[in-house]
Amino acid sequence: MAMRYELSDAVWDVVADLFTENRRRGRPRVDERLMVNGVLWILCSGAKWRDMPEYFGPWSTVYQRFRNWRDRGTFDQMLKRLHIRLNEQGQIDLQTWIIDSAAIRVTRASSGAGKKGADESADHALGRSRGGLTTKIHMLFDAYGVPLRFLLSGGQTSDINYAQPLLDDESIPNTRGRPRKRCRWLPADKGYDAEALRRYCDRYRMQPVIPLRTMKRKPKPGLPRLFDCPKYRQRNIIERMFVWLKEHRRIATRFDKLAKSFAAMISLACAMRCLRHLFSYSA
Repeated sequence: MAMRYELSDAVWDVVADLFTENRRRGRPRVDERLMVNGVLWILCSGAKWRDMPEYFGPWSTVYQRFRNWRDRGTFDQMLKRLHIRLNEQGQIDLQTWIIDSAAIRVTRASSGAGKKGADESADHALGRSRGGLTTKIHMLFDAYGVPLRFLLSGGQTSDINYAQPLLDDESIPNTRGRPRKRCRWLPADKGYDAEALRRYCDRYRMQPVIPLRTMKRKPKPGLPRLFDCPKYRQRNIIERMFVWLKEHRRIATRFDKLAKSFAAMISLACAMRCLRHLFSYSA
C-alpha cells in the first residue's frame, strides 16, 4: 500500500536538498523522504491525517513537517526547479499556453477558519456557486500538459477576472537569459471572450484563440480577427489535465481550511506531473 506513493531514488536526488535541514543540535530528525512520502499518501488517498498508516510514523510528525514546508514555500520551489530542468531539455512548449479553470467542491468542515498569516486570503478562497461552497482553480498549462501556474479564488468568481493576473505572474525561469513571460498563442474557451483580454494579448503580441460568444457586438473597423480552429483543438489538453488533477482525492474535494494548505497540495501535485515528464513516466 505504501510503496505506490513512494518517491524513487532518481526523483529524490533531484529534490532532496529542498526538504533536508542541517541541524547540529537536538534529536535526529525522522527521515525526510519518508515524511514526503507520507504527504504524497495524503494527497493521493484524500484520507484524514489521523488515518495515516503507521508505516510513515506518527501522523502528527508528518503533518507538522507539511506545515513547515508549506510556510517555507518548499513545494513552490520544487515546482520552479522542475520547470528549469524541463525547459533546459526542451520539454516545455514556449509557444502555446492554455488557460482554464475548474470548480472544486468544499466540505462543510473546511469553512469558518480564522485568518492566519499575511499570505492567507481573507475569504480563504471560498465562495458559493451553483454547486454550493466551492473553490475555483485558475490554471495555465503548456501544450505538452506541463502545469505552469495557478491561482485560487472563490467559486463564484468569473474566469476573466483572473486571466490577466495569471498571465502576469507567469515566468518560466531559464539558466541563460531572461525568463520567458509570454507565449505566442493563447487558446481559451468562451468564458474568456472579453475585449480587455484581447487588447492585453495585442499589447504583448500574443494571439488569442478564443471563440466568440453569441451576443450583440458593435461593429469595429479593420479586418476581422481570424480564429485558428486546429490550434483551438489543443485546448482539450487542459481538460484532460484537470481530470488528472482531480484523480488526487485531496484536490478533487477540498478538506483544508486554509487556502495556502490547499495551494501547497496543488503545487505538490503539479510537481509530480513535472516529474513524470522529466523521467518519461507514462502519463
